[in-house]
Amino acid sequence: MGDTQLVTYEINSDFASLTINHSPLNVLTDEVITQLDVVMENILREPRCRALIIRAAGEKAFVAGADIRQFPSLTETSGIELVEKGKKVFDRIAHAPFPVICAINGLALGAGLELALACDIRIAEKRAKLGLPETSLGILPGYAGTQRLARLVGPGKAKKMIFTGAAISAVEAYAFGLIEEVAEDGESYQAARKLAEQIATKGPIAISKAKLAIDQGLEGTLEEGQKLESRLFSRLCLTEDMQEGVKAFKEKRAPQFTGK
Repeated sequence: MGDTQLVTYEINSDFASLTINHSPLNVLTDEVITQLDVVMENILREPRCRALIIRAAGEKAFVAGADIRQFPSLTETSGIELVEKGKKVFDRIAHAPFPVICAINGLALGAGLELALACDIRIAEKRAKLGLPETSLGILPGYAGTQRLARLVGPGKAKKMIFTGAAISAVEAYAFGLIEEVAEDGESYQAARKLAEQIATKGPIAISKAKLAIDQGLEGTLEEGQKLESRLFSRLCLTEDMQEGVKAFKEKRAPQFTGK
């Protein structure tokens, strides 16, 4: 268990669970962002971690946004510092060498949705509402929301969400391609845990390289992505995990991957 108060974590066998606990709405204040960064650093040092679930305490909100109280005093300089601090933490989540699953149990607005966008897979409960309402405050999403949302759902849908600031339901978000699964109310963490357990049975190096191939491949051309895929595939051929996977397949048993 982590030693922080607003953000904690635990290791469950082969995967980790990170919990944001800042009642009542789990707003991402500067202190929450700082603690999130520290906890992520600790999790990234855990050799057993093959997947990470990010969730929030309570039932009303996953994360209802950033701390609006800090906005009136912002200058151009402090504004850049604010968003760059958040981007650094969210990038650390996005670039984790293992899959990160977001369990959205309620409101995911503004910075909350941007946090979810930094994850690899999003599972939202039926009661969840997702949106980027920053334009209602005269600003724009500053934690990579304009960039990650457009890449995920396309520029047209991203512009509609950001320009109107309107929140959408989990069912709408699923249709948009914004989330990967809709769970019953109260069951997002269980659904995420089931998925994490399934991922943890696969070759961890293979999962890590597949994530890298997808993420970096999307930033370039199809030809560049295929070259990256070939390089990563060739490196996996040198691993003990590949030998174990093939041997287990021939012996009709579950493989025991060691991450080597």
